[in-house]
Amino acid sequence: MPNGRTHRRGFVELALPRHVIPKRLASGKTGFYYNVPTKYRALGCPVANEPLGTDYAEMERRAKILNGIFDEWDQQRKGLPITSPIMPKYGTVDWLFREHKLSSAYLEKVAKRSRSNYEWAMQEICDTLTKKGDRVGDRLVKAITPRAADKLYAKFISGARGERLRTGEKMVILCRKAWRVVHRLFPDEFPRDIPNPWIGVTMKTRVKQKKPAVTRDQVYTFANGCIEHGEVEAAAVAVICFEWLQRPENVIAGHIKWTGYRNPKPTIRVEHHKTGEVVDHPLEHDGVKFYEDAESVLSHLPRRGISMVLREIEDGKSKPFAFSTMQHIVQRMRKKLGLPNTFTFDACRHGGMTELEEAELTEGQGRALSAHRTSQAYAGYAKRTEARLLAATRKRHAHRLANEVATYVQNEAGDSVQNENGGVAKSA
Repeated sequence: MPNGRTHRRGFVELALPRHVIPKRLASGKTGFYYNVPTKYRALGCPVANEPLGTDYAEMERRAKILNGIFDEWDQQRKGLPITSPIMPKYGTVDWLFREHKLSSAYLEKVAKRSRSNYEWAMQEICDTLTKKGDRVGDRLVKAITPRAADKLYAKFISGARGERLRTGEKMVILCRKAWRVVHRLFPDEFPRDIPNPWIGVTMKTRVKQKKPAVTRDQVYTFANGCIEHGEVEAAAVAVICFEWLQRPENVIAGHIKWTGYRNPKPTIRVEHHKTGEVVDHPLEHDGVKFYEDAESVLSHLPRRGISMVLREIEDGKSKPFAFSTMQHIVQRMRKKLGLPNTFTFDACRHGGMTELEEAELTEGQGRALSAHRTSQAYAGYAKRTEARLLAATRKRHAHRLANEVATYVQNEAGDSVQNENGGVAKSA
């Protein structure tokens, strides 16, 4: 429902949603802000004020969500039933996960391609049935005690085909994070003594599976095969992930740009949106081209816009690929080219990271190329391949030989001294 305020957009006056106020910004644009009236704030309204940006459609979408939360709180305050079917009861586990999905901790930290997995896990948690037969999602957050969390973990890992330890682990970690985030925003809805019952849940030990890594030969078999079959964009994504260690979702979303390629220096710019790091990878030096094969693949890409990887939807119009669309291309092409099912863009990046270690780079040199912030993150990508083991064995063997030679030299010197001392004539 409009709040009586209007916003002039061109020659049309648009009614603003409730609790939204417009402000003229220094840039000349109009910014929108969600602002709960003071009288409701005094009554304990938990809905926070927040900026809604300058885009009218996005503002309208977000304001609708916030006003829905406000109405739910207001109805509960008045003792009225909550009638909206999409609004979970205030203070329940369903409500907690809805608030978590609206939080900055979720929207800014969880990649879009991963959100479907997170939302599936949240729904799975909420739909878990208790001994009494009711849903966990319908229970109040205050009712989830540490003992209840332990029992829920036992239910999480129980699957139709046996124990699903990885799934249970992900659910507990998700609950721990959601409880922490929402408790900070709505402390009154949580027990004061133990606000987060998921901290300290003992989980069964599992053997962690290692993500696969593909080889250079496999990457270029895939890339050249894709070029032959007209899937140039998929070829470019595989090569960029392997050679310049970019995350697949960033390449597919269009973050590798022509403006960052040999413009004006012979480098390619890779922006790691997860860490905020920017790396300008050198492409040549003193006449030596470092990535000739990769640049040969990129030379087949049509220039449809600023981004390197774009999908043409009609003449003169292009847009980034959907991640699922590119996944389907990979699945089809790897089967056609006889590559293993483990061939993915993620595996290409892992393969590139592994090659850094096989080249016996120092950790500092490897992290300079991969832009990982920590040693732990960097180490997790490099696989213990036969080449790495062989290099380590050779170094160890060389070290042993060097020690043996040094010991032999010391012994020879000692024997020589003893022999010289033994040749001195004794006095009568």
